[in-house]
Amino acid sequence: MSDRTEIVLDIETQNTFQDVGAYKASLLKISVVGVYFYETDTFESFLEADLPKLWPRLERSSRIIGYNLFGFDYPCMQTYYTGNIMSLPTVDLLLEIEKRLGFRIKLDTVAQATLGMGKSGDGLQAVRFWKEGKIDELKDYCLQDVRVTRDIYEKALAEKQIQYFDRLGQKQNITMPIAPAEAQEAPKINLSLGL
Repeated sequence: MSDRTEIVLDIETQNTFQDVGAYKASLLKISVVGVYFYETDTFESFLEADLPKLWPRLERSSRIIGYNLFGFDYPCMQTYYTGNIMSLPTVDLLLEIEKRLGFRIKLDTVAQATLGMGKSGDGLQAVRFWKEGKIDELKDYCLQDVRVTRDIYEKALAEKQIQYFDRLGQKQNITMPIAPAEAQEAPKINLSLGL
């Protein structure tokens, strides 16, 4: 058990932008949310029907960490959540990178340079797993992305920098002066009640 109450998360969807006919994350349906809880040092998966069990845990966290949370995960999750998910304390690693470099980079590009390993596939593979009923493979895929995101975050905390491969294949550093969240940053109210 840890006194850290941070959470790392990633979501996968049941469908694609092509399926819904628009590049709008809020139109997609969640298949699974993969989560790492620092407090218990556990990885857990929440299918669409399990999401009500996840909300209180997110609300009690001191910080939620992810990659492209504001651009993808949160808009998808907001259609299920009664509070304002965008108001939860968050570190979106993609936004932190974009602030420093002025452009966006794929998680896999950062993972390969920073960790020497990448993601286990792409989001379309996760949609195929869902449509084929391969739920265990879907959960494993999603939790691998959570592991990669957590490890990048830990590298940023420890070394104040991460890396990426530029278009020429050269490894470049990105300064990431992120400090660990303090437990008192956690919201003191239940935001999902919609009060």
